[in-house]
Amino acid sequence: MNIAVKTDNGVNTEALMGARGAFEQMPQAAAFTFRSACDWIQGTQNRNAINGYFGLGQEHARKQTFTIDSDHPEVFAAADKAPTPPEIVLAALASCLTGGLASVAQHRGIQLHSARAIVEGDIDVRGILGMDPDIRNGFSAIRVTFEIDADASREDIEALVAQSQKRSAVFDILTNPTSVAVAVA
Repeated sequence: MNIAVKTDNGVNTEALMGARGAFEQMPQAAAFTFRSACDWIQGTQNRNAINGYFGLGQEHARKQTFTIDSDHPEVFAAADKAPTPPEIVLAALASCLTGGLASVAQHRGIQLHSARAIVEGDIDVRGILGMDPDIRNGFSAIRVTFEIDADASREDIEALVAQSQKRSAVFDILTNPTSVAVAVA
């Protein structure tokens, strides 16, 4: 007797595949604009408020406003009340890859028991401090290591990670040039 095992990683892949089909019929509906408003609090501490976005041809409001604080550590004469902006970028990468991993696993019928992404980024702060114009301000290297427990072979787990990386918006943002315009209103 063949008993089907139900996979439940908490991802509604049927709805995602349905959306994909709808976007094939109406590509203009797939154009989304996400936004964040950042307010200075004190010193190097800031608070981002994230709520509305444009998608499916109209504006949307979230059920709640999400906030992300940022600051700098005491070694930079700051209050150290929140993670640094580069650390938030690392967290965004880890979150995007891990969420994608769960989606791909669900779609492929692989049950996850645990998944952790450990992300490290190397940065030489002499660039940020303007000490050497040849040192970039951002990360020189980023490493992501996954620890995954799943009902799958190592080869299947590696394929999950590869597909998650292939479809990750944050991985794409970090590894490809993105046009960024900064203006004063």
